[in-house]
Amino acid sequence: MTDAQWLAEQFEQNRGHLRAVAYRMLGSLSEADDAVQEAWLRLGRSGADGVQNLGGWLTTIVGRVCLDQLRMRKARREDPLDTHVPEPIVSSPDRVDPEQEALLADSVGLALLVVLETLAPAERLAFVLHDMFAMPFDEIAPVVDRTPAATRQLASRARRRVRGTAPAPDTDLTRQREVVDAFLAASRGGDFDALLAVLDPDVVLRADAGAAPGGISKLVRGARPVVEQALLFSRLALSARPALVNGAPGAVTVHNGRLFSVMDFTVARGRIVEINILADLARLRRLELTILDEGDDLEATDRP
Repeated sequence: MTDAQWLAEQFEQNRGHLRAVAYRMLGSLSEADDAVQEAWLRLGRSGADGVQNLGGWLTTIVGRVCLDQLRMRKARREDPLDTHVPEPIVSSPDRVDPEQEALLADSVGLALLVVLETLAPAERLAFVLHDMFAMPFDEIAPVVDRTPAATRQLASRARRRVRGTAPAPDTDLTRQREVVDAFLAASRGGDFDALLAVLDPDVVLRADAGAAPGGISKLVRGARPVVEQALLFSRLALSARPALVNGAPGAVTVHNGRLFSVMDFTVARGRIVEINILADLARLRRLELTILDEGDDLEATDRP
């Protein structure tokens, strides 16, 4: 086996882990794949001479690439951050694809990714690499140009934000599906009282339609204000199909056989505490969507 073949083999063994790191950092599978590809290119240019822990070295490279991406994103983002919905991992309502299981190994739901989006780039990197992947602070510190002690503080601040903001979902997927189905049924029927019954009083609705003409992004807090969005929900619910969204019961909506939106629900204590809707057509086109029971491949399209 040549050195190049050995490096390629070792990289493939680490690809799933690197993709999982990058997805948590960037909240986008397409951007995560780009970051992993960049790590491969850098490995090809520099080789692995003197590298004792190739997996750790590659993780560090991916971390640096993602950190640069986050800083550029922060500099150019014009939309309010609280209406931004990360790109979800969508799978069959019955099971998660084996390749996706590694990405969702620690139940990284959209609600958590939304909170991660509010962190400073260095805080996000320190939290993801240490708390999610058990990377030592002395290995993370050079990536963020901090001392290990300062890097520990970055992760600590991020941890407090996550614990104080990200809702902890119920673990019973069957019960979650029942709650989501009840919400969709009430939406289809315009049943105000039934909608209130499945929503937490402090529920948060986040709808991200991107920058396309006619798209309306919004952030709504509270059960009654959310229910007042009944027209939005009824349009989506009429064409909703069940799916797993980041491993939890959710739905995709379809118009004329094409993808219109992805809906993610966080259910806690038997009620919906957060709804995230991605209706940004540009980003919907990038999703890996192979989940429909009819076997048809969906494509994003113009809104109905």
